[in-house]
This record gives sequence, C-alpha cells and structure tokens, in this order.
Amino acid sequence: MAAARHGAFHPLTVAAVDRLTDDSVALTLAVPPELREQYRHGAGQHLTLRRSTDGGTEVRRTYSICSPAPRPDGPGPDRLQVGVRLVEGGEFSTWAHKEIAVGDLLDVMVPAGRFVLDPATAAPAAHYAAIVGGSGITPVLSIAATLLGMRPDARFCLVRSDRTAASTMFLEEVADLKDRYPDRFQLVTVLSREEQEAGLPSGRLDQERLTALLPALLPVAEVAGWFLCGPYGLVQGAERALRGLGVERGRIHEEIFHVEDTAAPAPAPAARPAPTHSRVTARLDGRSGTWPVQDGESLLDAVLRGRADAPYACKGGVCGTCRAFVVGGEVRMERNFALEAEETEAGFVLACQSHPVTEEVELDFDR
Repeated sequence: MAAARHGAFHPLTVAAVDRLTDDSVALTLAVPPELREQYRHGAGQHLTLRRSTDGGTEVRRTYSICSPAPRPDGPGPDRLQVGVRLVEGGEFSTWAHKEIAVGDLLDVMVPAGRFVLDPATAAPAAHYAAIVGGSGITPVLSIAATLLGMRPDARFCLVRSDRTAASTMFLEEVADLKDRYPDRFQLVTVLSREEQEAGLPSGRLDQERLTALLPALLPVAEVAGWFLCGPYGLVQGAERALRGLGVERGRIHEEIFHVEDTAAPAPAPAARPAPTHSRVTARLDGRSGTWPVQDGESLLDAVLRGRADAPYACKGGVCGTCRAFVVGGEVRMERNFALEAEETEAGFVLACQSHPVTEEVELDFDR
C-alpha cells in the first residue's frame, strides 16, 4: 500500500454519534479495508474534517483522534473516533452537533500531527504524564490508552482540569483506564467551577498551583515526557511551572486547542523589508512547482493557487497541518502555536503564517 499523501481526503462513513456532555459529541468513523493503511495513526495525531456550506465556502476543522493507535505489527484501524466540543458561533461544531447522523459521509484528511508518543521508543519502566484542560483530553486519551496497552511496564499520570463534572468529556473512558490499570494509571481531576466531594479543591490550574501540586503527585524529575494540551493559558502556565521545577524543554510536548486573539504573540520584525516581487517553490508529494507571491499573501495561499491539495486546516498557526521545511530563502512567521522550538531551529515553519523576506523562497512539505 502506498504511503498516504499529504493533505489527501477520503469520504468516511459516520458509524456512531455519541453525546458525551451537553456541548460535546464523539464521532466514530468507519474505515473501509482499502483505506486502513492510509489511516494508520500514531497516538496523539489528529484528523481534519472538511465540509462545503450551502454558499459554497469550504470549512475545515481539526479534531484529535481519541481511540488507541493500532499496533505496528497489526492491521490499520477499522474505526476512528474524535471528540467535537460545541464552540459558540462555531460553524463546523454547530453543524456536527445538530446535523451529522449515522450513515453520513464525511471528507476526512489522513492523520497528521507530531503531538505523539510512540510506545516502541519508551524506555523500560518509563513514567509519562499529561496536564490537560477541557477537550485537551482527546489526544491524551489515545496516548495513555496506547502506551498502557502496549507497554506493561509503563506508567502514566493524568492531571485534568474541567469546569464541572457535567462538562467533562470522556469521563467513562478515563475511568475505564483507571479500572484496567489501577497500579499504572494515576488520575487527578480538578474542577474550576464546582467543588468535589473528595480530591482537590476547585479552582484553575495555573502556574503557581501546578508548581506546588506536581511534586506532591509524582517524581517530576523522573518523568520521561510531559504532554500539555488544552487552552493557551493552561498550556503556557503548565510549561512555566515545569520549567521552574527543572524539567528540560525537550521533555515537554505541547498542543494548543484554543488561542484567544489577545494571546497572539507580536510578529517578529523582519530582518529586511519585504521584497516587492517574490516567488515560492514548493515540493509536495514528490512534485515541485513555482508560483508568485502576491502582496501580503501567505506562502500557503500562494502554493494553494497552484496546488489545491497543499495540506492545511486552521490557517491560524495552531494545528500545524501546513508545516514545511525552508530549503532556501528566508521567511517570517506571524504566529506559531504549533511548532516546538527544536522544529523552528531546524528550519521548519507554518506555511499559513509565513511571508517571504527574500525574493526566492523554497519549501518542502515532504520533510
């Protein structure tokens, strides 16, 4: 079976729609035998779903796969599940909650994303941990279930924050992990707007609180990898707490699910004025092309005019679907909430947020 192409979509049938809370549902997608290798995924990866509105506008949204990853020596998945939380005014999430039904066909991109944990690379008796908020549980549910199922010597600590018990997604699935792996799965739940009968007092998981809480829960220095997922404020606060506790940056992995406009970092100043005329050459799925970049246009939009199959989802610098390697030239990114420092230092950028600084820029989406 050929490798999945970047940005390739296939129609998948909705096999189940399960209501998790008043404002979230789980969509289960059936994968036909001929596509199962295309949808083989790592624990923590995501899917991009696409629909066309009545007005002809294309809408794409990215949702993390919450089902466990398949074993490397086994067949690809016959089912994939994602969790969709209703966003106020959200065009796609509203449609998903009100209209998607069993038997519908959804256009689904092949799995993508690097917020992953490969059990095969885990050290013996490794200890991992995650700090999540709200729908940030979705990729971590897959990560924890995959690790614990494939590595009988591994341990996992999950610290999750939700508004109330009634708003907590995948409550039963997380409880099932605790029942199956009582000695290897540690669960700590914090509710920000509701008191619990037992456990930690209510309130937000901010940097100060995590700095005091984490050393009391587990040996912070011995954790092989930390997975932070959820709103921007929670992830940033958790990272600062871990760094303050001496955790090196390479052991911290982040995925942002929601970014307030006020949280956007200021664009880095260009090293030189933007060129009047510029071109981008892009390699995608083994083929290259060159296109002019119009004034103010992102490199992704320039590529899309010539290659409609270029990978993207949010266009907001959050999902990382449009990640590309800068082979030549210089670019400036407006926002980056998806790439880790090691990736940007190695030369990777988000094409949706990148603008040319030199007249010629060359990108490689295949790296």
